[in-house]
Amino acid sequence: MKVHVDAHRCQGHTLCAMVAPESFELSDIDGHSSPVSEDVPAEQQEQVREAAHTCPERAISVQ
Repeated sequence: MKVHVDAHRCQGHTLCAMVAPESFELSDIDGHSSPVSEDVPAEQQEQVREAAHTCPERAISVQ
């Protein structure tokens, strides 16, 4: 599975990092999120899907 964060849609709510802290890192400047790695390990996939679902801006996509 792959994960992507749309930098234009992300507003820095930080919910993704709360749900899946091993998969998302936050900018120290504005709190915007980016994936730690585009390729999501099997043991983190459920949390990443949940993070995508909880994002109020729908900035996270998974494939």
